[in-house]
Amino acid sequence: MTRDSGPAWQRGLYRSRQGILFGVCRGLAEHLDFSVFWMRALWVGIGFLTTFVPIVVAYFVAALLMKPEPIVPFQTEADREFYDSYMSSREMGIHRLKRTYDNLDRRIRRMESIVTSKDYSWDKRLEQ
Repeated sequence: MTRDSGPAWQRGLYRSRQGILFGVCRGLAEHLDFSVFWMRALWVGIGFLTTFVPIVVAYFVAALLMKPEPIVPFQTEADREFYDSYMSSREMGIHRLKRTYDNLDRRIRRMESIVTSKDYSWDKRLEQ
């Protein structure tokens, strides 16, 4: 119960960033205004009743489907709409991954070109 009760658009269903395992229980507890301890106890209790396999599968599916909690709280409803559209679009997610990969690839190529250049002297670097 870390969130205060604000406007309805501020309280969404998100995975908590302070959770123990993916933040599903904490996110559900905050969304439902429920104790985190009792939410976790409920999941474990259901696990005992269902031999853990269905509840573990449901937990991981919930972790995949729930968006992570935003780092900065929303100021307006437009902020929330932008975050939800940004996090739910597969094309934007793929674009973010591609951009991250391209940045890493560019940095590795730059390091390789410096280290493998003829002007680079390993002897000078190792003696300093």
